[in-house]
Amino acid sequence: MDRTSPDNMNFNHSSDFHFLPMRGMRNPHLQTLLPRLFRRHITLQPHWQRLDLPDGDFVDLAWSEDPALAQHKPRAVLFHGLEGSFHSPYAHGLLQAWKARGWLGVVMHFRGCSGEPNRMERIYHSGETEDAAFFLRWLHTCWGKVPTAAVGVSLGGNMLACLMGKQGEDCLLDAGVIVSAPLMLEPCSAKLEQGFSRVYQRYLLNQLKLNARRKLHAWPGTLPIDLERLNALKKLRDFDDVITARAHGFVNADDYYRRASAMPLLPQIRKPLLIIHAKDDPFMTDEVIPDLQQLPANIEYQLTEHGGHVGFVGGSLLKPQMWLEQRIPQWLSHYLDTAL
Repeated sequence: MDRTSPDNMNFNHSSDFHFLPMRGMRNPHLQTLLPRLFRRHITLQPHWQRLDLPDGDFVDLAWSEDPALAQHKPRAVLFHGLEGSFHSPYAHGLLQAWKARGWLGVVMHFRGCSGEPNRMERIYHSGETEDAAFFLRWLHTCWGKVPTAAVGVSLGGNMLACLMGKQGEDCLLDAGVIVSAPLMLEPCSAKLEQGFSRVYQRYLLNQLKLNARRKLHAWPGTLPIDLERLNALKKLRDFDDVITARAHGFVNADDYYRRASAMPLLPQIRKPLLIIHAKDDPFMTDEVIPDLQQLPANIEYQLTEHGGHVGFVGGSLLKPQMWLEQRIPQWLSHYLDTAL
């Protein structure tokens, strides 16, 4: 059987929860962009907190409510995508859905992604797990042991898979969900240089450059590039080659893509994990689809025909349904609600 077939899934069919795209809106680019239309207004007012890191830097946390008043509740952690934040449609949408279920949700912003430049040369990347590992330990130490799960979206999904693979049985999470993750970074980078996907590359690169400019103004000398060279970058690969790789000890972009891709680590994951991926994701190629024969039984893989990149919009124009806000809580409830 073709491993790219949606029927070939390491999946518990008794809990199957199919995605049906909005009628007339199954185009992958429409699916990718629709959440920005339907989640324009943020209804949740987050509780912000700054977490100082061991190296003198910081990450900002956006909680669904004051954790001091909800530390007994099951916890759901969100790791966002490239240049994402609480303001990303999927982020505040999921936090609102988790709060409605009685869970305590939190977005851990990667360094420099909360609106304020971080202080150190080190930033974040697809395989950077140290900040997330520190954060999860801090959660356990400061707020006590309760059922805890994490969701990683796009870049954050690849990072979460790396973290869970490296930690194996020692992972502090009870379960995880990975959505639209570039599990093989090099082919995904190449895909963004082709066809309409170049529109996404241009948008992401502009966001990265804007963030880098802020950092260079706030903390001169903390990036291995000057403004003139930064402004001249034309591709995400160029940014990864001269900034991401050099700031984190990789030889170049190719070395970074090889060493930070999560696909080789999937067989080492020991905690329950759901991977959600749309076959028509305009950020990806079929190379991100794992060989299901190599996955351990604790990993469930759901491949949908449609959904775009972190889209998955169903329902109708009058009553849109954000499928991820239904599917993710439905799957995680087995691990987070059992102790209630």
